[in-house]
Amino acid sequence: MTTDHIQSQLEQLFGSRRPTRWVTRERPKIDRIACPWLIKRFVDPRAGFLYVPTADVFAAAEREGAVAFDIPGAPFSHVGERCSFDAFIDRFALSDPALDIVANIVRGADTDRHELAAEAAGSHAISLGLSLTHANDHDMLAQGVIIYDALYAWATRARGERHAWRPTG
Repeated sequence: MTTDHIQSQLEQLFGSRRPTRWVTRERPKIDRIACPWLIKRFVDPRAGFLYVPTADVFAAAEREGAVAFDIPGAPFSHVGERCSFDAFIDRFALSDPALDIVANIVRGADTDRHELAAEAAGSHAISLGLSLTHANDHDMLAQGVIIYDALYAWATRARGERHAWRPTG
């Protein structure tokens, strides 16, 4: 991933407007938490996110100078068997082996293909649990970012580690 390529893509999407603004459907689940994490960690650390009713996404994008994501017709959405997270990785040419692992988990969880990664079912369960325990979408995002930071750290440095302690006696 090159900073020049990321900046070029941001220029195409936003012109000189920074920080970037992104909008998607309210009550986020997997992709709508994972994509903001990806944007903040790899594209624009100061990015802002709006969660609005589905029917209002494109109007909010226009009004706020934001880019819509994870909704049909948006520049970043599902294509075939790939999810919005994949669209961001492709558009910004993000290349990182640990990010590829996280992408496979997100894809498996978000498209209900848990067989893609052993961790996909857990990611799905955690996402649904976040939704049930947080009424505010931005509070949910704040907690979700922590979870994706942890997942990325695991993919980067602890993937082979096992926990097999058993009490003796």
